Amino acid sequence: MIKVLLIDDHALVRTGIKRLLEDSQQVKVIAETDSGEASLKMAQDLKPDVILMDVNMPGIGGVEASRRILQRDPTQKIIILTIHTEQTFPKRLLEIGAKGYLTKECDISEMVNAITQVHKGGSYIEPRIAQKLALSLLPGNEDNPVDRLSRREFQVMLMISHGLNNNEISEKLCLSPKTISTYRSRLLEKLGAHNEVDLLKIAVEQGMVEFAHSEQ
Repeated sequence: MIKVLLIDDHALVRTGIKRLLEDSQQVKVIAETDSGEASLKMAQDLKPDVILMDVNMPGIGGVEASRRILQRDPTQKIIILTIHTEQTFPKRLLEIGAKGYLTKECDISEMVNAITQVHKGGSYIEPRIAQKLALSLLPGNEDNPVDRLSRREFQVMLMISHGLNNNEISEKLCLSPKTISTYRSRLLEKLGAHNEVDLLKIAVEQGMVEFAHSEQ
């Protein structure tokens, strides 16, 4: 039985995924949580075989949580489970060491297959995501300016796009408000944006904003 840690900030989503996975009789959800912060300690204490990680959550979110988990323990096996199909997210998460990438539209048999493959030491990327990644490498494709952002700049942009101010971002990332202000300025310059409204428009175009979180 494969032991899975499930991280998603929607209780109904977690309940549905847990039930479907356990019906397969190949997977057992040993714990679940609704935040990236809580996942850090749970991953360390429980040593799950596979972690299913949502991307957009309040707080540090799934991108930063995945990075911190893998920085502390590179043997952890993380599969991203999200609504995002844009190539920016898979590239970022695979670069930091995630072993799989699924959208929430996948069926349960594909999810179980991905968990099984990753548990055995392989990797799994949902076919349509893999196709987009492959096409992005072909000559002639336009460079995506978001891909040029550093890891920290990308993380700050994610938090800005979800309405966090400088003080809130500095608290989540353990950086000074002045440093966050510097990152904001860099983002405007690198993305050719004039203000935060422009940044938000770019974030929406890149799929960095889930409208379910737009009021948080």
